[in-house]
Amino acid sequence: MMEWHHTDAQSLAIIDREFGEHLLAPAEYEVVRRVIYATADFDYKSLISFSERSLQAGAAALAARTTIVVDVPMVQVGIAPTIQQTFANPVYCSLETIARPQKEKTQAAWGLRTLAQRYPEAIFVIGQAQTALVELVELIEAEAIRPALVIGTPCGFVDADVAKERLQDSLVPNIRVSGRKGGATVAVAIALGLVDLAWEAYGKNAQE
Repeated sequence: MMEWHHTDAQSLAIIDREFGEHLLAPAEYEVVRRVIYATADFDYKSLISFSERSLQAGAAALAARTTIVVDVPMVQVGIAPTIQQTFANPVYCSLETIARPQKEKTQAAWGLRTLAQRYPEAIFVIGQAQTALVELVELIEAEAIRPALVIGTPCGFVDADVAKERLQDSLVPNIRVSGRKGGATVAVAIALGLVDLAWEAYGKNAQE
């Protein structure tokens, strides 16, 4: 779980004051607030979307020790310490997965495909590699995999929003950032917010 310090509490109080009216559920607000804290960008108030029961599905999957697949080392490094202190899920990174090179795909996409075939019901956290998110969406659309949850936040100027819109149309529980903004920092903040919520709900049982 994340340890909050005095300055953190002050920053969160400022966010609460400036956030204004919203229609977010309490758990959704906690996640969005975490992203704003990490980025100092209030645009995320309207950019982060949650599919129905995505937080519940993600929390249950974390508690069940479901494997987590991430796209880049920055996401892995960002979430691994907290994961190790809580549910201790295995965390694998697609960019660091040994896979057969293929000209048509990036390393992140090919590694993602390899891990998705190994762990078809994993939690996928795609923070930076747009090609990895496209690969993941194609596997979902082909019904080759059925993830427990997808967090999709890659930023970009060329078709970054298309893959995220396709993710929205899937039946897989997902949390996504619309438009051009996003990145690994956002993905980490969403994932850590989810871990904290899950630990509140399931942590006592996990320790027994």
